[in-house]
Amino acid sequence: MGDRLNGGCLCGAVRFSAEPKDGNMGVCHCSMCRRWSGGVYMAVQCAGDVAIEDETAVGVYRSSGYGERVFCKTCGTSLMWRMQDGSHHSVSVQAFDDPSVFAFSSEIFIDEKPDNYTFANSTQKMTGAEVFALFAPNQDPQDG
Repeated sequence: MGDRLNGGCLCGAVRFSAEPKDGNMGVCHCSMCRRWSGGVYMAVQCAGDVAIEDETAVGVYRSSGYGERVFCKTCGTSLMWRMQDGSHHSVSVQAFDDPSVFAFSSEIFIDEKPDNYTFANSTQKMTGAEVFALFAPNQDPQDG
């Protein structure tokens, strides 16, 4: 995409800007993302860092040996999943001011998706093992 886009949390305590890698949105069906987001985690991969205006307003939960989840300390909005080393940022699509600019293109951890919902969109689908093989070849898929 090349442009930085703005976003924030429900209560307004957190404002950020990020540069989406492209115009695509993906969803994660893993059990941790579903529990964390209250559904599926809809996210946009961002290039580089995500600039947060007031870092004191965000909480960080280390959900694995390599990943962490970022949220608003005040209202609890799920803002992003990121690698602890800063090499990857997946920002919640709904946290962007205009989430409609993204196209729904992929689903990961499709093997963990419950049977009680299905998306009608035609998307690229990857199992958890395929995700780990592609993005973190040295990580154990059970260590999400």
